[in-house]
Amino acid sequence: MMEQTDDILMLLPSRLKQARQAKGLSLEAVANLSGVSRSMVSQIERGESSPTISTLWNLTRALQVDFAGLMEDANNIARIEVLRYPDVPAINNMGQGCQIKILSPPEEAGGHEVYDIWFEDNGALNSKPHSRGTQEQLTVLDGAVQVVSGTMEENLRQGDTARYAADIAHSISSVDGPARVFLIVKSA
Repeated sequence: MMEQTDDILMLLPSRLKQARQAKGLSLEAVANLSGVSRSMVSQIERGESSPTISTLWNLTRALQVDFAGLMEDANNIARIEVLRYPDVPAINNMGQGCQIKILSPPEEAGGHEVYDIWFEDNGALNSKPHSRGTQEQLTVLDGAVQVVSGTMEENLRQGDTARYAADIAHSISSVDGPARVFLIVKSA
C-alpha cells in the first residue's frame, strides 16, 4: 500500500499541471481562483511541496477537476473498456427491416450518439425531427442507401459519407439489397 501511495504522490504534481494547462490558466490565475499562493502552486507542480488535503481540494475546485481522479493510480486511469459485439445493446423496435446497435456509452445519450445499423433489402429507418441543431453523419460500410433530410435526397454507396440536418424529418433506406451504415448523431 505504501508503494502505491508513493506512486500517487509522484504523479500528483504533473496531473495538477496538466489540468491547469488544459484549462489554459496561468499559475497566477489558479492562485486567484483557489486562494493558494502562486509560489505554493508552483512548488506543488514541481513536486517540491506536498499539498495538504485542504490545499488539494481548493486546487481541484479551482481547476474544475475530479479530486478522486487525481488520486487514482495510473493503472486505474490507463485502461481499455471492451464491450464484445454480441453484448452491444440493440434497438429492435425502430424502423423496418433494420437492426440498430448502440456503440456509444449510455451517458452520451442525447449528446453524441454512435450507431451501427444493418438494413435488410428494402429496410428503412424513418425518423422524426430531433432537437434543434441536431446533425447526423452517416458513412456507408456495405451496400447502398438513400438518405432523405427534409426535401433533400442523396444516394450513397460503400465508402460515401453524408452530413445532414436531423432536426427535421429524415430517413435512411437500403437501395438494391442489404446495407450497413455507421451513424453519428450530434445534438447541439
